[in-house]
Amino acid sequence: MASIGQSTPPTARTSALTEAKRRAALLPDCLIEARRIANTVIAGWHGRRRRGPGENFWQFRPYAQGESMLRIDWRRSARDDHTYVRDMEWEAAHTVWLFADLTPSMHFRSELAPVSKEQRALVLTLALAETLLRSGERVGFPGLMEPVSNRNGAERLAHALAGVTEAPLPETRMMRGPSELIVMGDFLDAPDAIFERLAPLAERGLRAHLVEIADPAEESFPYSGRTAFFDPETGQELTLGRAESLKEAYLSQYAERRRILAERARTSGWTFFTHHTDRPASEALTAIHMRLSGDAGGRA
Repeated sequence: MASIGQSTPPTARTSALTEAKRRAALLPDCLIEARRIANTVIAGWHGRRRRGPGENFWQFRPYAQGESMLRIDWRRSARDDHTYVRDMEWEAAHTVWLFADLTPSMHFRSELAPVSKEQRALVLTLALAETLLRSGERVGFPGLMEPVSNRNGAERLAHALAGVTEAPLPETRMMRGPSELIVMGDFLDAPDAIFERLAPLAERGLRAHLVEIADPAEESFPYSGRTAFFDPETGQELTLGRAESLKEAYLSQYAERRRILAERARTSGWTFFTHHTDRPASEALTAIHMRLSGDAGGRA
């Protein structure tokens, strides 16, 4: 399904150099916005630290009846009248992979939205990197950046994204060990093609969270009269004398595509939700956090 719009289609495919310069000019503002959003939500953003096998101290907690007495920290317990156990932090490596679809269909922005789908996807990707890294997670971008845990990871990712190769879906082969994947895009390709590419993840037991970035015009179709629609991926153009005559069929197909995506994600044990570009980016960030924390009932 092509992205819809009334802009003039490009006369030739944008060169890789020109595209890199365009995105490089966009990314500094995206990084600033991402850090602002991260600062507003970080207070409620909790990492997944928990007790388990490891070498690093995590916390003292009251002794529970039935636990091995070998775990009691007698020095700490001697300070007052309570018996305490020393917990170590669970150190199983965990990585969150981030991926943003930056193909031409993501450039679309209607008059109903303040930003393009691409800009919102970039801001969310960088804001996620910032908050996850602050929470002690490891963050990577498949095909672009190996997992890192240092605090400047979001800035490193922003530099790398300037020259990223356009791909609607991530390359999954480099994802190793316990990890989760967050994919942000408009998912306008056929659902079968999308899940054929992502199927290896489900087979390996990895979890994925699909975040559909949608412009409000894409699901309301506010067009009438003579209107030219073009596919930014292929350059094909369709001109209608009465655009409103296409509305019912278009909306039906658009909704059915989304229903199939949600159902396929559910049967794979993944999550799926839609974020609209006329809504605050912090809403999507909070919804993603709820899903990473295991609350599939979270809503954008």
